[in-house]
Amino acid sequence: MAERGAQSPPVSPPEEWPAPPDRILALNGMGGFDWDLERGRLHMDAAALRIFDLRADEFDGRPTSLSHRVPPAEAARLDSLVAQAIKDGSESYGAYFRVRRHDGALRWIHTHGTIYRDDSGRPHRIVGIVRDARQELELSRTASPVTPGDRRRGHTSVVERTTAALAHARSVRDVIAVLGDDQGLSRLGVENVILGLVEAGRIQLVSEGQAGSFVPEHRFTRVADEFPMSEVVRTLTPRFVRSRAEFASCYPRLWPHVQPLNVGSAAYLPLIAQARPIGVIGLFYREECEFSAHERSILVALGSSIAQSLARAMLFDQEHDLAEALQRAMLPRRIPGVPGARIAVRYRTAQLGQDIGGDWYDVIQLPGGPPSGGGRVAVVIGDVQGHDTQAATLMGQLRIVLRAYAAEGHAPATVMARASAFLHELDPERFATCTYADIDLTTGALQIVRAGHVDPLVRHAEGICRRLPVPGGLPLGLSAEFGQLDYPVTTVHLAPGETLVLCTDGLVERPGADLDDGMARLARAVRTGPQDVQQLADLLCTLSLSGDGEDDMALLLLRRSGTAPPDHHGTVRRQVAPGDADALAEARHMIRDAVRGWGAHARAEEIELVADELITNALLHTDGAALVSLALPRNGERRLRLEVADRSSVLPHREEPADSRVHGRGLLLVDRLADVWGVSPRGNGKSVWCEFLCP
Repeated sequence: MAERGAQSPPVSPPEEWPAPPDRILALNGMGGFDWDLERGRLHMDAAALRIFDLRADEFDGRPTSLSHRVPPAEAARLDSLVAQAIKDGSESYGAYFRVRRHDGALRWIHTHGTIYRDDSGRPHRIVGIVRDARQELELSRTASPVTPGDRRRGHTSVVERTTAALAHARSVRDVIAVLGDDQGLSRLGVENVILGLVEAGRIQLVSEGQAGSFVPEHRFTRVADEFPMSEVVRTLTPRFVRSRAEFASCYPRLWPHVQPLNVGSAAYLPLIAQARPIGVIGLFYREECEFSAHERSILVALGSSIAQSLARAMLFDQEHDLAEALQRAMLPRRIPGVPGARIAVRYRTAQLGQDIGGDWYDVIQLPGGPPSGGGRVAVVIGDVQGHDTQAATLMGQLRIVLRAYAAEGHAPATVMARASAFLHELDPERFATCTYADIDLTTGALQIVRAGHVDPLVRHAEGICRRLPVPGGLPLGLSAEFGQLDYPVTTVHLAPGETLVLCTDGLVERPGADLDDGMARLARAVRTGPQDVQQLADLLCTLSLSGDGEDDMALLLLRRSGTAPPDHHGTVRRQVAPGDADALAEARHMIRDAVRGWGAHARAEEIELVADELITNALLHTDGAALVSLALPRNGERRLRLEVADRSSVLPHREEPADSRVHGRGLLLVDRLADVWGVSPRGNGKSVWCEFLCP
């Protein structure tokens, strides 16, 4: 129902019969909304916009457009209620909350939403109504005036109902929500509630209830001031104000602010824990009251119950803040500038839960590279099992160990194996997932090792974003427990302009949902997001990809500087020295991953076989290393080109070997499998090349 004097035009009655549903809603002061949770879009009809006192040009279809209309405390309470309904599987929710009109006045409205879920139980849409509830609440409070006898009978259940509601409150914010929302006011049988916390000789008002219930210029008041809350803290005894006249005579500084309110009496209760005051609560009643001995005893018991919950919540908040500070202190204070790359990192705590996780990221400058213009760098992202201070502590130790092993110059697989053994010795009951990537920014060679972690993503310069399948080993700690410390290494090429995306599962995982769906949503967001890694990181942090926000999240983006060659989709290179079995294996992995990553699955085995033959010939018949390169030109024919260069000027020749000979069939194999091949002199050596048509 619209307020009298509202500036929005009245809704005219319908001419047709029966009236359309939207007209029926509008005539009864109701508006509709449709909230797409997947895309973050919110549709509100014209009636809903009138209830929020919004013009059409003030709403752009995003929930954040309502932030300047809903006070922060109301928004936090409403968000918590909706999130809880989504989390516990409810089909609908309802809530009263206040919005602020253009003229600054607060208006009570009510919302009811129906939650729609897909076959897996994941919520994807909320459809509901909003309606003006101001007059409704006024009528409910005046239709049946509360007599002193009614209140005496009602007080007997106040403690029980409030204590039951506070049992689920974990933080101070939860306690405030239980006491100060419309359900809390009804539960307590009061007109309004204010709550103050005591700290360093001052009282900080943390919950104001209705506007105007306190002295505006004294949100922080001294314990020595002449206010009822200050008096209660000084004396550690409750203060009962029985009438408006008592307000005026005993508290003249407060009376001008109480006079315009619909308040006849009040009870100020000290909140005492461990023999010291931690806060004070003020309960305001519409009618005047003498507060009998029985009522005072009940209210003192109520204050004791609230004090216990508040003390528990304050301790919880302190432990949470300490653990969060510990976790943030163990993350890198700054990310060093890396020549040849743009890097963005983000860490986000759980939005709804209060637990601390072990998510971390790191960027490590590796030895053996030039100080400028490129070089090698390692990027790490991981998550220690658990959500407590111990998880944060282990995260910090594990990060330091990984950094030390990497700085010593160990290969990626060795770094992971040693870190796994370290974690198992430190805490056999814990494990950690991790992804470690060694990047040569001069050549673009990227070596990735994965230990039970989610796969990385790569966004190509042309905008394509794909999941990079990386064969992984067991999580750190578990691999040492089961003696499986051999971590496979995946070698790919990161071309100029391409972005590597690493994240923890807190960004993409939803309870009861397939992780692949979350990865697909992330890939879509990365693909359509901005090119700048800092802007892209900010965008990804704001997306509700994980749905409930109960887990921490770490994110690392690395974009190789430069522009991609206009005539190539990509190029990978690897040098293989004689007798270096690891380099030979890595070259094979590089070729396999690149071929499949470029979509040439149909000819992958042929290309790998030819590459293996050319590399082997170069190592057996020449002195020195072989340089292997693979490129996919950007043309309609898509001819994938493989080259193996060496330092020998002797040109190979294809021969038809006799049936009795075991060797000599290498170039014959190349000739049969490749579409075209040849030999080109190059400096003091040569290059054997071949091409494969990969439509």
